[in-house]
This record gives sequence, structure tokens and C-alpha cells, in this order.
Amino acid sequence: MENTLHEKVSQDILLKAYNHMMLAKAMADIYEENRNVCKYVHSTSRGHEAIQLATAYQLTKEDWVSPYYRDESILLGIGFEPYHLMLQLLAKSDDPFSGGRSYYSHPSSRDENKPKIIHQSSATGMQTIPTTGVAQGIKYIQEFKLQNFDHNPVVVCSLGDNSVTEGEVSEALQFAALHQLPIIFLVQDNDWGISVTKEEARTCDAYDFVAGFVGLSRMRVDGTDFIESFEVMKKAVDFVRTERKPVVVCAKTVLIGHHTSGVRREFYRDEEDLTKHRAKDPGEILRRQLMEAGIDQEQLNSIIRKARQKAEEDFERAKNAEDPKPETVMQHVFAPTPVIEETGTREPEGGEKIVMVDAAIHAIQELMWKHPEALLYGQDVGERIGGVFRETVTLGKKFGKSRVFNTAIQEAYIIGSTAGMSAVGLKPIVEVQFADYIYPGINQLITEISKSNYLSNGKFPVSNIIRVPIGAYGGGGPYHSGSVESILANIKGIKIAYPSNAADFKGLLKAAYYDPNPVIMLEHKGLYWSKVPGTEDAKTIEPAEDYILPFGKGKVVIQADKQETEKGRTVLVVTYGMGVYWAKEAAKNFAGRVEVIDLRTLIPLDEALVFERAKEHGKCIVLTEEQLTNSFAEAFAHRITKNCFRHLDAPVETMGALDVPAVPINLVLEKEMLPNAEKLSRKIEEMLQY
Repeated sequence: MENTLHEKVSQDILLKAYNHMMLAKAMADIYEENRNVCKYVHSTSRGHEAIQLATAYQLTKEDWVSPYYRDESILLGIGFEPYHLMLQLLAKSDDPFSGGRSYYSHPSSRDENKPKIIHQSSATGMQTIPTTGVAQGIKYIQEFKLQNFDHNPVVVCSLGDNSVTEGEVSEALQFAALHQLPIIFLVQDNDWGISVTKEEARTCDAYDFVAGFVGLSRMRVDGTDFIESFEVMKKAVDFVRTERKPVVVCAKTVLIGHHTSGVRREFYRDEEDLTKHRAKDPGEILRRQLMEAGIDQEQLNSIIRKARQKAEEDFERAKNAEDPKPETVMQHVFAPTPVIEETGTREPEGGEKIVMVDAAIHAIQELMWKHPEALLYGQDVGERIGGVFRETVTLGKKFGKSRVFNTAIQEAYIIGSTAGMSAVGLKPIVEVQFADYIYPGINQLITEISKSNYLSNGKFPVSNIIRVPIGAYGGGGPYHSGSVESILANIKGIKIAYPSNAADFKGLLKAAYYDPNPVIMLEHKGLYWSKVPGTEDAKTIEPAEDYILPFGKGKVVIQADKQETEKGRTVLVVTYGMGVYWAKEAAKNFAGRVEVIDLRTLIPLDEALVFERAKEHGKCIVLTEEQLTNSFAEAFAHRITKNCFRHLDAPVETMGALDVPAVPINLVLEKEMLPNAEKLSRKIEEMLQY
């Protein structure tokens, strides 16, 4: 797309921009003068003000924008006062973005009179995927007419040029270009990536880098010149608003301030570089243009004085604002869920048994018929094969390619885009093809999704379902058999289900849908069709459509004989997934002396049930399919010991796979590595000796 400056910018807009630039300068100066007060790390927009304000002035309350940590001028331009920003700078309770939990210029906003802003992380470039998810969601909403807009919404994702080298940025660009999404990627290029120069970091700038993405328009602009920036951003926004296609705007800027307050410019920049950058100060350029247009110098000086006074007054107010109360630290880890009780019919009269994979298909189908905001995407889930395990078969044909579709091999995008989709009111159900391949998406899961509700102070819980086929099954080998629950259970702010049968699967998936928080469904491949010997019980009567099983409710699936328990002759096995069937099989060797709990969900965890039954039996084994050392099972065993110590006859034992790096493909080696009923029986026999 060519840049053509074809319109005059009104004097009112120019003076507004000058006022905002002088505010941004005054704020940066005050922060520098008060380093002992401004103790939390922060960046400022000095050198970037022109392009940021030019962008902000184009946006309406129906648009979405993702500023990055140097974008305070965007925030000023869309209507936030210095006071609002300073509350976050000083981590005060009334910080409107995070309630004192996140850094300066890490906004999130649902203000109905301003462009909306999803949770912003500090991980450079990572915002591109969730923000592209916003654009993906808006396209879906408009296609299915789920909401009416006065104007076509535009999404703006701002990022620095050095972050464009991140692989996840390319995933976002690829998806936006492929699906022609209404998004502007605003790349601000000041030549630096902390102390790394452009020559050290990249072969070309973002403009040349994105040339290979077919369907992605691009523009260059001098981001230090407000008039040029305003014209180019107006053209870019008008293009996206009208054509509904993506564009990259590459803005050349300068870095006048420090990288951050913690990495100061004198640490790594010489005077020659600083002088070169200061010569392109956007405020000075605009001042000269205003004077050439006949604006009186005293009027401009008055703007400077008033901006300084405003910034000083707001800073003083922010300094005196209250800090967050300590007791609020645990608020917003999760958004409250409406699903707290088991409801509906679990075993309808005359119902037929189904396998677990069909329970998933039927649950999603029922939800998608009922909720137009629900959609499903991931690798190979489309109508051709319906998932490599046939776990979405028929859904593509029933709901069409806009609601059930394939993605590229982009686990980061599949997972991270759900944050943006959720923000605009959709419910994405996505799939990672194998648990072993979730690792490329872990960054988005931790950095963006798990923290969104907490760091947005409850404004942006991410409501999604991430389906993950898991576990060893018949020689799947080292990259298709892994267990990852311990890694996931260490991520705070997500929920994890691990059903062991069809009824639980359907009920938990329904609960996950109505839960406003991120949910990972771990689905054992060996239980999908009950083909593994001993897993016939994974087939159950299909629950009715209204059946919902809340998270955090374990179940006693085998109860020990009360008389044996009273004699101290019983043991409790706590497990989940395939472990339920190993435990059931092993229990046959000890009539009435083994009780088995199926946890059903790992986060939240039904500790109350486990502690109660562990105290009753005095002996407990926690069984997992994972490699044992440092696992979820070992951690839970410690908590059982701590809470039940006075009632135990023996230390809580754990059992899991051998500590090898991967599941071997040879079936003999796989069997040797994994737990099974025979190995568990030996452990139970040992425990019963106490």
C-alpha cells in the first residue's frame, strides 16, 4: 500500500497532539526527577509520541488496541489521564488496569467510551497472538451477525521492531494474512532492542520482513512526524475499516528516554547516538510545524507550562493514593464459576452406552447447536478426518468451515488466540493434537492466558477449552505418548480436567463450557474407545444433554469393606485417567481391602474427599502415569501426609512411570516404563503389611 499524504490535518488536532506530547514529556521528566518514588520499573514513550498519538486519534469506542510497554502516549491519546497511568506507575490500589499488580503502561480496559484493551504482558511480541485472536473473533461475530456495530471495528496491535523476530509474531502475521483479519500491526522501530542494535538482531526491518506474507499490506511512515503519521494511520485505519484486511505499518521512531528505568541509556548508548535520536524529537518537530503555520510561540509555551502543572498535580495525587490491601492478593486468580453443583440426568432411563470419544463429540455438538458463540479449531479437526483420533468427526460437516476448521501447525496461535476470542465474547474450543506438542503453546498459556484475569483485576478472564489427547497407548512412541499434567498443574490460573469415562467426560466438558476460566481437558487416548484390556468401564450410559459435572468433585469408584477398614486392613488408592483402571484391576486381588478415588479434575482438586478417606484408611497410594520424580503425584502425596499425619499408619506412597526422558516405542520397553495393575498390586501388598 503506498503512502500518499493527501489531507491537511486540522489545527485543533495538531494542538491537541502537542499538548499530549508535552504531557508525555513532563511525565517522563517527573519520573526521572523522582526516582526514589518511582521505584517500580517503567518505560516511557519519549521519541514515539507522534506515531502513538496519530494512531490513538483514529480509534473509536468499538475498536480494540493492544499497546505495548512503551505506549503511554497511545493511552493518553485515547482518553486516559496522567493520573490513571501514574496510579499504575506507583502500583496503587486504584490503578484502573491491574489494581497495583502490573507494570506501568501495561493496560487492560473495558471502558465503554474508549477502545478496548485486553490484558497486556511484558513478553515482547507475545501480544500479537491474543490481539490477532480479537480480530479473528470480530470477523466471526460479524459473519454470524452476533452483534451490531455502528462502525466496522478495527484492531491495532503495537509492537517494537526487534520483537518481530519472535516466532510467535510470525504465527500471528500468518494467520491474519491467511484469514484476512481486520487488524493493523503497528511496528515502532527505534533501532534498539534493549542494548541490542538492529545490525546485531535482524537482517531487515519489519517492512521487508513481512513482504512474504501474501495478503498482508504494508506501509512505511516517519513515526517522529505527527502530520505524516496522522495521515498514514488515517489511511491504514480507513483501509482496514472498509476492506476488512490486515496491514502492517512500519514507523521509524527514536529512543530519547531510557529503555526502562532499570536499564538506563547511559549504560549502553554513546553521546553520538543520543544526539542523533534527540534531533528527531517528535515534540520539537511538531513545534516547528506549528510555528510555521502561524501559531504564536507564547501559546506553545503556555501549553508546556500547563502540561507540567497537570503532570505535577496528578503525580502528587497518585503518590498519596492508597496501596492495595494485603488481603486482596488472592483475588481474581479465577473468575467465579456458576457451575458448583452436579445437575441434570447422568443415567437417562433406556440410555445406551457410548465410548469416551463419542461423549466428547456429542457434548460439543449439543453446545454448538445451542450457542452460536461456540467454535472449534485446531490441527486436522476439520471435516476431512475430524481429528487424528476421530474425536471431532461429523462436526465439520454439521457446522461448516467457519465454525469448525483446521489451523496450521501453530500451537502457540491455537492456544493464545483464545484470549482474544474470549475477550470479544466467544467461546473457543481448541485442540492440541498430542500432549507432547503442547510445549510451543506453553508460553502463551503461562504469559497471556493464565495471568489475564489476575493482572486485569478481573476484567478479562479467558473462557476457553483446550483439548489435549494424552498418555501412552499401544506403542505410540516418544513423541505421542507423553504425560504433561505436572507441568500444567504448576501454571496458576488455569483449570485441568482428566476424565476417565464417557459420563464424566461429557459432564466436565459441559462444566468447562460454562466456566469463565481457561480449562484444559486432558483426554487419555487409551480410553477413547475402550480398546485397551480392562477399560470397558470407560464406556458408560450417555448422560442427558442437561448433565453438568462441576470441577473439584472426586469420586469413590471402589469402596472398601467397612469391617476391613475398622480392622486397619485397607488401603486408599488416589488416581485419575488410566490409573483408575489399573487400580480397579489390582483391587480384584484384595477383596474389600482397597478403596479407589478417581480425582476427575486436578485443578481444582478434591482434597477434602481424599483427606477424609486417607484418615479413614490410614494407608494411601497416589498413582500416576507420569514419570514420578517431582510430579503432581509426589506433591499431592506430601499434602496428604501433612494434613493426615496423625491418622496415618505408614508414609503416603506414590507410584508412577520410571524416570526416563520419554516413552519408548518398543512395547516391551513401554511396559517396563509404565505402571500397571500388576506393579500396583505389589505396592498394595507391601502397604497392607503395615
